[in-house]
Amino acid sequence: MKTGFIGIGNMGGAILSSYASSDTSRTDQIMICDLDRAACEKKEAEHSHVSMTDSIADLVAGSEVIVVGVKPQGMAPVMEEIADAYRPEKVIISMAAGISIEWIRGYLGDDARIIRIMPNTPAQVGEAMIALCRGENITDEDLKKAKKVLTPAGVIRIVEEDQIDCVIGVSGSSPAYTYMYIEGLVNAAVANGMEEEKARVFAAQSVLGAAKMVLESDETIEQLRINVCSPGGTTIEAVNRLMENGFMDKVAEGFQAAVDRSIEMTREKNEK
Repeated sequence: MKTGFIGIGNMGGAILSSYASSDTSRTDQIMICDLDRAACEKKEAEHSHVSMTDSIADLVAGSEVIVVGVKPQGMAPVMEEIADAYRPEKVIISMAAGISIEWIRGYLGDDARIIRIMPNTPAQVGEAMIALCRGENITDEDLKKAKKVLTPAGVIRIVEEDQIDCVIGVSGSSPAYTYMYIEGLVNAAVANGMEEEKARVFAAQSVLGAAKMVLESDETIEQLRINVCSPGGTTIEAVNRLMENGFMDKVAEGFQAAVDRSIEMTREKNEK
């Protein structure tokens, strides 16, 4: 398979690295293009089947699947360049927040094959949560190709595009909330005399383990919480204090702020 990556920053670069390092890509050809030439040269040096180009048109012409990892504000000029070489049999994968499939179709035509994704930064360690919105022209074979590129970066779930704003709140932006929680635990542990490096491991491993239990247990999340809370013990004391201070409400408020901003970004983009 011939795959092209336009934009290899934090997110695009993470998906590129995961895919290029996977066994399934060994016989594939991967072309990359980014304004950061040094980053391209580094990726090219790391993987024998990755080659760089300065031409978006050449990349599009030579690729079956094109992953666009460009920030929303940079999408318009990039899409103009893509459109010059695009053909309807090629699959476009976009990860730009606020950029709808319909908006991209405006550049590439009604018969364009477009997939919209919303990954998150744990793609850098192969643990991304990736929401995938399937455009109406995407075939099962197109979807298979897209999953081949994306699966090494994490877990994929297909959602309708009208759910993408919710996805941004629950997974796209949520690693930041989780980092805040871990940071709070680390700071509190340090204040109680623990070395920061050790506190970082204690806090992060606990979050990792709790998340794994949520994914693998048949019990509800509420019941998992209750199971840790012995009457009169330390955990119930901490949970009660967090609840009294509106912990769950604050998380919901943060989630909703991300969702509302995503809706606003889409509206702003469509109005231009």
